Amino acid sequence: MRATSHQPKDDAEREGYEAIYAYEEALSNQKGRNTRAGRTWPMVEEHGIIGAIERIVTRRVETEGYRILVAMGMEDMAFEAVVLRHPDSFSAAAVAASRERLERLNAQSTKSDVRAGL
Repeated sequence: MRATSHQPKDDAEREGYEAIYAYEEALSNQKGRNTRAGRTWPMVEEHGIIGAIERIVTRRVETEGYRILVAMGMEDMAFEAVVLRHPDSFSAAAVAASRERLERLNAQSTKSDVRAGL
């Protein structure tokens, strides 16, 4: 509901806003108090939601938001997942970086499963 208050023009934008709200909720749960995505919102204001996502997913190092969502089993809400669900809305570099990061996560999960005997 909150994501639609931003009047997204398509599903990629709506899911981008949903991802920010999911991160804020996960962060709030982790810290035990309401917490905003203090660095993300100014970036969205400056570059738009798609531009902000582009900048975030093409960073070499994964963001705190990505790490927190993955730790909570919510990787489907990460910006990288949004990019892969809507590749036509993003640059080829953003799609490639998102694919690589999520493939690395899946490879790590598979290794963990093997070590745990699953």
